[in-house]
Amino acid sequence: MRDPFPLHDPLDRMSDTAQLIDLDRQHVWHPYGPMPGRQENLVVSSASGVRLRLAAPAQGQEELVDGMSSWWSAIHGYNHPVLNEAATAQLGRMSHVMFGGLTHEPAVRLAAKLVEITPAGLEHVFLADSGSVSVEVAVKMCLQYWRSLGRTGKTRLLTWRGGYHGDTWQPMAVCDPDGGMHELWQGHLPQQVFADAPPGGFETPVDPAYADHLRAMVAAHADELAAVIVEPVVQGAGGMRFHNPGYLRVLRELCDEYGVLLILDEIATGFGRTGALFAADHAGITPDVMCLGKSLTGGYLTLAATLCTRRVADGISRGEVPVLAHGPTFMGNPLAAAVALASIDLLLGQDWAGEVKRIEAGLREGLEGARALPGVRDVRVLGALGAVQLDHPVDVWAATRAAVREGVWVRPFRDLIYVMPPYVTGDADLARICQAVLAAAQEG
Repeated sequence: MRDPFPLHDPLDRMSDTAQLIDLDRQHVWHPYGPMPGRQENLVVSSASGVRLRLAAPAQGQEELVDGMSSWWSAIHGYNHPVLNEAATAQLGRMSHVMFGGLTHEPAVRLAAKLVEITPAGLEHVFLADSGSVSVEVAVKMCLQYWRSLGRTGKTRLLTWRGGYHGDTWQPMAVCDPDGGMHELWQGHLPQQVFADAPPGGFETPVDPAYADHLRAMVAAHADELAAVIVEPVVQGAGGMRFHNPGYLRVLRELCDEYGVLLILDEIATGFGRTGALFAADHAGITPDVMCLGKSLTGGYLTLAATLCTRRVADGISRGEVPVLAHGPTFMGNPLAAAVALASIDLLLGQDWAGEVKRIEAGLREGLEGARALPGVRDVRVLGALGAVQLDHPVDVWAATRAAVREGVWVRPFRDLIYVMPPYVTGDADLARICQAVLAAAQEG
């Protein structure tokens, strides 16, 4: 069968691919990589379902099962007919129009849908370009809220160690200051307040001593704190650590008691990944501000959202500058908003919770064997997320090659080999993903 996505003529594919790889190494700066590049990135020619088709075979494989959902985002897999139709239909109307002074149906309906499905009390939606920008907006909302109320000394943020919130300025300031990837910028970033990392284990009972630690930290800094910001239930790129949702209730109570706003960064955890539609649902709380991104559009287009309560919006609107001074060029992009709305409807129109539970069971069974491997410190599974933690930094390229030989794409980092499969991943492919993780753990 002729390749529906040829680079040029199929006969020239190998030479074309080699040229692409060479140009890629010379000119394209990949995430967290050097320039010029030192490794050959695999060239993907097309993707469908849970499979990435390669332009040239790698480790004997012409296609790979995606174990990463393209960094949490492609929850429905690739080339989904429902999302394709939503994108095509919207392209026939308009792909973009400025959001200043104009509005349109996709953005309005998306905002209304997000208000409907997120925790009660989040009523206002700011549509942004990316998850990191949504955190920037969240922080700006909280700072401007207190400024509007005349509390100009409330300018700092409190978070717990082990977190990750993005790579732009304010998000970097609340990433882990020691073990994170942003140590380079210490001394330049705003100096925030860091509590100890929450005790690990989703089902591990709440530790009263740690709750007291959080209380002491919030109480000591309440007069200068604009907000507390955390990743709820799962600390993602900071270490794939899970914690009891009870700590979120502790934070909600402390923020209410001491007059501090609460931001939940659900960029990674939103839309079912942890087994609840939003991680806040595990705790039954509503934050003052919530950040969404990644799987918002099902992995099709970049889009994020920052939601806030009426209290926050009203506070800003009463200030000396009664507007939120932020306006990305592609804010509310109609194409992205239309696909996001279709993705949410697709998710909620099926037994997504059952599928996530099925994946969780498959990951628990398939990754259990990693516990017996030398060099493995821990194995953790929650919802459609599994992580094998080593007792040493992973050899990223050796581990990746081992997984590719098994026909699976993973992207290890630090001391972790982790997976977050699309929700449409079948049982056989799920078992294959687990086998690839074990192979990667043995060689990484």
